[in-house]
Amino acid sequence: MGAGLRGFIRIVCSVLLCGGTPTLVFPILSGTAWAQHETAPAPDLDDPSETRTAEAVTRDVSVNDARMKTADNDSDNWLLYGRTYDNQRFSPLQEIDRGNVKKLAPVAIIQTGIQGPLEVSPIVVNGIMYVVTSSDHVRAYDAASGHIQWSYDPKLAYSNVCCGPQARGVAVAYGKVYVARLDGIIAALDARTGKEIWKSDRAATLPADPQFYSFTAAPIVYDGMVVIGSAGGEWPIRGFVQAYEAETGKLIWRFCTTAAPNQPGGKTWSGDSWKFGGGSVWATVSVDLAQDMILFPTGNPNPDNWGENRKGDNAYTDSIVAVHAKSGILAWWHQIVPHDLWDYDQASPVTLFDADDGHGRRVPAAVEAGKSGEAVIVNRMTGKLLRKTAFVERSANMFTVPTDKPVTVYPGANGGNVWSPGAFSPLTRNFYIQGNNAAWTYTSKKTEPYMPGKAMVGANGGGAMKLELDGPNRLVEPYGSLTAINVDTGKVTWQYRSPMFMQGGVLATAGKLVFAGEQNGDFNAFDDANGEKLWHFYLGVGAMAPPVTYRVADRQYVAVAAGGAGGGGYTRIMDTLGRPAYGGVIAIFALPKD
Repeated sequence: MGAGLRGFIRIVCSVLLCGGTPTLVFPILSGTAWAQHETAPAPDLDDPSETRTAEAVTRDVSVNDARMKTADNDSDNWLLYGRTYDNQRFSPLQEIDRGNVKKLAPVAIIQTGIQGPLEVSPIVVNGIMYVVTSSDHVRAYDAASGHIQWSYDPKLAYSNVCCGPQARGVAVAYGKVYVARLDGIIAALDARTGKEIWKSDRAATLPADPQFYSFTAAPIVYDGMVVIGSAGGEWPIRGFVQAYEAETGKLIWRFCTTAAPNQPGGKTWSGDSWKFGGGSVWATVSVDLAQDMILFPTGNPNPDNWGENRKGDNAYTDSIVAVHAKSGILAWWHQIVPHDLWDYDQASPVTLFDADDGHGRRVPAAVEAGKSGEAVIVNRMTGKLLRKTAFVERSANMFTVPTDKPVTVYPGANGGNVWSPGAFSPLTRNFYIQGNNAAWTYTSKKTEPYMPGKAMVGANGGGAMKLELDGPNRLVEPYGSLTAINVDTGKVTWQYRSPMFMQGGVLATAGKLVFAGEQNGDFNAFDDANGEKLWHFYLGVGAMAPPVTYRVADRQYVAVAAGGAGGGGYTRIMDTLGRPAYGGVIAIFALPKD
């Protein structure tokens, strides 16, 4: 497609801000803000963000579209959030394998200087590692030694933050590092120095009342666009995925995750509930290069536990959604939990691969594994279900409608897979996913529809959700898991159980290994075929972030962040055990040199 035509399409799409069919935008109107769950700092906005350079990057860290689209052929680097646009998190590196992994040892322990939930998946370009911490502090390190190159410490604008200051990654392209910040701003930094090149205008790129919107996922750069989804699903928002111009930060298109009346699925919302219906996009999007499509999961509708004001299935919440990359116009959606009343977000990145269609033919497929505790595999051309597999225990009453009388079910609001990316190995045909197993008790209460300008107390939750770790409502032993699922049959190949929750993400390699961390602080390597734990290293605080692997000067490294994680009773568990809930390190491992 020529640049002129592409530019024309982008100009048109920037007007159609909630794609599907051309629609008017129904933004959140100004009004009295709710009492905050948490807030980002409210600094002096005349004080610019600070960048400190310890040693400017001298290596070639430029990444163009061709490199990103062929990232699968680049064994040395980890160029995208999931290594490749399909989010498989599989590396062909095999220097570290089943036979020698027991020799794996730390070569660097990086102190980020920021304590708090550390859920980042590093990007590595030609020996330089780029990470982001809680509250969006960006760091560049030497990926072999761990020595710092530069740091970026932003002065965040005010924002209502529903679920903590997490940041899960950056994107690196065109000589820039892109960070999607907690205050709803995209910032582009010079990849060599960390200096801020531009940042997006909240008024021009977010709906009205921008303090309700935040970003916690890692953005993806694709074909000149920076693509990111909105967080903040417990506020009265209309969730979205949107694309910015990578060179300027201007908005190109926006797809909204609650269907308007004149869109497909629009009749699944009663009244005007779709205008403030939630549907956050907590995960990094995936890209189907062959079809030029963007796929992503969506979160729960709002309010969480009271559905009388939003009767119907509430499209496109709790779904896998596919949109056309150039325009953001809907291609299809597959809803996993209609009319969600249990906070069953689908919040893990969608993973793309080919899978058996049930008739012996391989077809393009996609999998989503969310809080509802099932890995759901669909045909990614149509959204049609191929198969689904439970990877945590699921109670028979898990879809009981909450009332003012408490009901206990499992999994719950932070059960199943909370947000962690899985991994797919083309060698084993297994999809590897972490899980949290525990009971939750729900109640609901009548909640008035959100009215702009009307003061409200707290988030529009519509009830209460409680993690049951002990007592008569415990029902199921709390534990974590790592499960291998054959994508062609849906059968569980193996499952590892941890005495504590498991979340953060998985890495699979051609060395026939699977790497994943645990809440107890262990970072582990498993045999990809049978789940035997072959190696572990204790990091002192929850290793609850996605591992990555890469090669520098012909030596393979594995890196993982350890800083604990937010929400889901995590801090309560660690306090009970008398152990620190949060840290702030990134560990780099390698085999000893000969």
